[in-house]
Amino acid sequence: MAEVSSTAPAGIGSVEEPLDLVRLSLDERIYVKLRGDRELCGNLHAYDGHLNMVLGDVEETITIVEVNEETLEEVIRTVKRNFDMLFVRGDGVILVSPPSRT
Repeated sequence: MAEVSSTAPAGIGSVEEPLDLVRLSLDERIYVKLRGDRELCGNLHAYDGHLNMVLGDVEETITIVEVNEETLEEVIRTVKRNFDMLFVRGDGVILVSPPSRT
């Protein structure tokens, strides 16, 4: 991985390693894309080096692609579920997007 140089001193709000971005998102709402066409949006409560995460107030979106047997057309539908608390195993994580900072 390429080294990023910065003139700002390393501190609490700086990003020097990839997991620093996740650390800065603690107690904030994040977007997580998972294997199997699943997406999560929830508050990040905890994480570890394997990207196992504990999310609260979670909305899960599952995208299902079905083929109509008569017309052979793809029918795409989404299913949404809500959870108060959810443990996400890190090996299923594809992408983590922190909240936008403006």
